[in-house]
Amino acid sequence: MPREFPPRLKHKFYLTEGGSETELLYKWGLELPEFSMLPLLDDPHASEIVRAMYCRYFDAAEKHGTGMLILGHDYRASPDWGAKLGYSAEKLAEMERRTIAFLDDMRRTYAGRVSDVYIAGCIGPRGDAYGTGANITEQSALEYHSIQLSNLKETPADMAIAVTFNNIAESVGVIRAAESCDIPIGVSLTLTSEGRLRSGPSLREAIEVIDEPTNGAAAWFGTNCAHPLEFADALADQGAWRNRLRYIRPNAVRIEKVTLCKLGHLADGDPVELGHQMGEVARQLPNVDIMGGCCGTDERHLGEIAANVNRLRNFGAN
Repeated sequence: MPREFPPRLKHKFYLTEGGSETELLYKWGLELPEFSMLPLLDDPHASEIVRAMYCRYFDAAEKHGTGMLILGHDYRASPDWGAKLGYSAEKLAEMERRTIAFLDDMRRTYAGRVSDVYIAGCIGPRGDAYGTGANITEQSALEYHSIQLSNLKETPADMAIAVTFNNIAESVGVIRAAESCDIPIGVSLTLTSEGRLRSGPSLREAIEVIDEPTNGAAAWFGTNCAHPLEFADALADQGAWRNRLRYIRPNAVRIEKVTLCKLGHLADGDPVELGHQMGEVARQLPNVDIMGGCCGTDERHLGEIAANVNRLRNFGAN
């Protein structure tokens, strides 16, 4: 596997999913215990809603001529969270296989309509996504995340993505775990409204510090679960570190993260405005080629993002 993955495309970029969990919670009224989509795999009605949602993601990619790098249900498919959901180690491995099988089926369903589709396993942090992860060490993170990554290795997934990570030590550990499992991994760091990781460092500092002990082993870095107005200053910091950024998934609105998750309704903001804001990100950072949405976003936001990025980069979209 090449270190940088997925391969860069000459005439299009990669679209991701939107804010799947927030849509399911607040648009469709589904319950997500521990903020996990895994239990939905055993609910036929919920599974129909999820499949229709992913069809809308793929439809957006087809309409705008993008590739796709897509995540599924497995944000909570690690041991501590699995135990909270009542899963044994064997059941957790089964659920990992099922979520990747779902994505693989979506890829095959859209074969001939959406090309350059890659599937990623979703690695969530061991603790609170909006905490600091202060107690975790590089070694404990390696050991912990190796379990989910080993399960992922037995599936058709093309890579892994660590999302909403807030801690340098945990990021180093998950990269080393992916190396040990021979799985390419991207790391997406979550920023506060001040444009920093909750554990303290700036995005630039975090990427540079993580890259040093891992010898640049991560396929790339990115940021998710923050609005463009929150991470604009962080991305403006000049330097070679910006070449390591490929992945950006913004929230629909600028609201503090914990508050956003407890609003009780879908805060979807203005899809057109978000599309223009992400177009500006694409203009400033030509290396960023994996874009989508996080909390509050859906296929409308993805379509606006795709339209703006295609126009600014002169890609041949419909």
